[in-house]
Amino acid sequence: MARTKTKFVCQNCGYTAAKWLGRCPECGSWDSLVEELETPAKPQQSYLMPQEAPKPKTLDKVMLTEVKRLTTGINEFDRVLGGGLVPGSLVLLGGDPGIGKSTMLLDAGMRFAANNIKVLYVSGEESEAQTAMRARRLGKPGAALLVMTATDLDAVLLQAKEVQPQILVIDSIQTMYNAELQTAAGSVGQVRECTAKLLRFAKATGIAVIIIGHVTKDGNIAGPRLLEHMVDVVLQFEGERSYSFRVLRALKNRFGSTSESGIFSMETGGLKEVANPAGLFLENRAENAPGSVVCACMEGNRPIMVEVQALVAKTPYGMPRRTAVGFDYNRVNMLLAILERRLGMDFGNFDAYLNVVGGMKITEPSADLAAAAALVSSYRNKPVPHGVLAVGEVGLTGEIRRVAGTERRIRDAANLGFTKFVVPKGKLNMEQKTPGIFQAATLEEALDAIFN
Repeated sequence: MARTKTKFVCQNCGYTAAKWLGRCPECGSWDSLVEELETPAKPQQSYLMPQEAPKPKTLDKVMLTEVKRLTTGINEFDRVLGGGLVPGSLVLLGGDPGIGKSTMLLDAGMRFAANNIKVLYVSGEESEAQTAMRARRLGKPGAALLVMTATDLDAVLLQAKEVQPQILVIDSIQTMYNAELQTAAGSVGQVRECTAKLLRFAKATGIAVIIIGHVTKDGNIAGPRLLEHMVDVVLQFEGERSYSFRVLRALKNRFGSTSESGIFSMETGGLKEVANPAGLFLENRAENAPGSVVCACMEGNRPIMVEVQALVAKTPYGMPRRTAVGFDYNRVNMLLAILERRLGMDFGNFDAYLNVVGGMKITEPSADLAAAAALVSSYRNKPVPHGVLAVGEVGLTGEIRRVAGTERRIRDAANLGFTKFVVPKGKLNMEQKTPGIFQAATLEEALDAIFN
């Protein structure tokens, strides 16, 4: 009897070892190596391979063929994809549990079906009755939407070959099982091989495949990092479950730009797109309140007015506390150090709390000036006048550095009723048309312009 060979594979990065190790030498994660059986790869199914061998072509001949995208009618979703779904592409959608990934793709499948585009929705996590309950909440499904519950990938691909859909949705890739590997579903080997098989199937048949991927506690897509390199498009669905707003970003897109983003709102009838999110987070803003400043942050190519709130209070303990929600904690400490060093403020006996209203997460440095102004406003107990917008990156020497898209931020803020714009010093082509623009070279000049 032949002896069964085993190997130990890291579930985080895919590193393979001959024996069990407590810590992965590749990625450094602890207790992530799982024993798997070594099985020889079987020959691929004939329907996964092209009918004829590929031949080289000139680029001019390839450019003559136009690609017709499949549009869902969800403008936010289509724009992030680059104008629609490309036939034969492989799209990966990741996000936190319960954020709305399945709801979005099922809604998109129903929109496709309404336009007579056949969709096969395969769920490995929910039964067909559960999928029907969600579809009933979203609206009336069309006859072109087919649903099935399966985890065997070969059975799914055989059904896809038989019904010939234009779009295949897999929910999720961690539940799919490849019989060629004798390992549990969701392991590194299963996720890698199932994705590779779906990629070959999409390129050979021209069927667009959308797969949902689970994420780890760090927010990264679960499985090997190779997974993101294999697919054509990587979408990330972000948001806090305690808030109704969601943001869809493109981390990778071979058919469009990665600078686009889509804003959604979770309602009782499912996800609703927010077409004009510029002033979305300013609805309940209190006026004449110390520690509140508005900044224009870019979500893709669109500015969104975000309220940054700060609270500076005397600490009851010997060690002051710094807390940041929706803002980089290290940048808060940096801004406090700049205010102490350059402006002579003493935060040594004060707790500092910084919050971005609405559950937004600011990752770009253009909100530095607004955060610093909010901290100064709360420290002095002096409110920022109404209608002031602060945009700019703060350097360690106290200078205000330029940020991209300043003119567009000012233009959108002016449409919402803002009258005073404190921005970094530089050349602008709209100074004559838009009054109230104050250009500051240093943090001290910017704060004088904001409060005076």
